Amino acid sequence: MLAAMAVSVTVLASGSKGNCTLVSSSGTRLLVDAGLSCRELLRRMALRGEDPRCVDAVLITHEHSDHVSALYVLAKRLKIPVYMTEATHHAYRASARDSAGNRVRLERLELFRPGHVFNIGDVCVTPFTIPHDAVDPVGFTFRSEGIKVGVCTDLGYMPASVRNHIRGCQVLMIESNHDLEMLRGGPYPWSVKQRVMSRVGHLSNEALADFLTTDYDGGAEFLILAHLSEQNNHPEIARMTAERALGEQRDFVRNQLVLAAQHEPLPAIRL
Repeated sequence: MLAAMAVSVTVLASGSKGNCTLVSSSGTRLLVDAGLSCRELLRRMALRGEDPRCVDAVLITHEHSDHVSALYVLAKRLKIPVYMTEATHHAYRASARDSAGNRVRLERLELFRPGHVFNIGDVCVTPFTIPHDAVDPVGFTFRSEGIKVGVCTDLGYMPASVRNHIRGCQVLMIESNHDLEMLRGGPYPWSVKQRVMSRVGHLSNEALADFLTTDYDGGAEFLILAHLSEQNNHPEIARMTAERALGEQRDFVRNQLVLAAQHEPLPAIRL
């Protein structure tokens, strides 16, 4: 008799005000980013029945504040290692300060290089380079118990290397940041609009739709639309754009479309 699968993904927050996702196997729990306050992050974990004391590590995609704002306090409180690239660590240390205004020092730092696979517990982690205006931004795939999970947000476009890394995921969390017309007609200064639309900005609904139409393998049981802009997008626009792109290849029983939220944690996705 086959053992039950025990891989789960819980999006605690996703958006420009903070990002954090919990990826769990039967023996390992990993946080991807820590962009909420420590108190709020722990509160959201409790809402989903997760014990912070069981977290084994936190992995950082890049140094922007909506991904690292709670990192120092959280890592110190939970006494867990922090995984990031060397360049990201240098950028983080240059700006991060404790409550007294002093530069912070991560007590348990583990450095990795994009493209180099490593293991944490029973999870195989593959970091890969993504195009974003940070010093060394990465996405991740996680493999455990025959399940592959992809976390890929904050990217201006979908290069071939990213497309290759996220093939074969049973759970794929991917950016659907903005609607182009809403962004162009929205309140942001033109310089910010240019940055968001650039090849090192954020992935639009339309760019994601192009990927889903032309190069998506269609295999994910759960496709999570993430990092939706509150100013320049609407959940139903993002959903409908993705649904149209998926078209007939989507099995509405097997292939579920989920929208990550900024202000509340999603129920755990379990496989």
